[in-house]
Amino acid sequence: MPDGTIEPKKGRKFDQVLDGARTVFLSDGFEGASVDDIARAAGVSKATLYSYFPDKRFLFMQVAKTECQRQADLAIENIDMDAPIRQVLHDIATEMVDFMTSQFGKQIFRICVGESDRFPELGREFYESGPVMIRAKLIDFFEKGVARGDLKIDDFELAAEQFHELSKADLFPKLVFNIVEDFTHEEKERVVNGAVDMFMARYGT
Repeated sequence: MPDGTIEPKKGRKFDQVLDGARTVFLSDGFEGASVDDIARAAGVSKATLYSYFPDKRFLFMQVAKTECQRQADLAIENIDMDAPIRQVLHDIATEMVDFMTSQFGKQIFRICVGESDRFPELGREFYESGPVMIRAKLIDFFEKGVARGDLKIDDFELAAEQFHELSKADLFPKLVFNIVEDFTHEEKERVVNGAVDMFMARYGT
């Protein structure tokens, strides 16, 4: 059984299958999504779907991985990494918060956590394609910040984890426990600004 480390076979309808699967998984969840529905949404035959993805778990992991990578790439493209350090940190935190509170972000997290007991590889794949990827990009930025003299950091991995957690403060628990489904711009800005202030108080020069 694939464990998420195998790369899928690429082909002409690969992206088409992923788009269809993304739509069905978000609508019906992992358990409720059927291969028939995914094939129908993608506009392909089941044989074509299986030629790319041997089972539903592997397909779901690729959807999650692809979307997390896409969101991370978009975030970096939208941020001026040469701007003042506080502005860059603010923009990074804003991108993380927007993804976390988006419909897709909430759904993908809940599905992965909900299925992780039966299918541990789902949880591992989400962790590696989400939090681990974010941490790597933060570490890269922090290293450049230290080189420019804007930051003073000894443990880059810890600093990245801290900034990630600070950017979720108050928002994430309310999402996880379904206390709040959405947040206003002002509520997000409160958390983002607090994360930047706290981080710079510890690591800023």
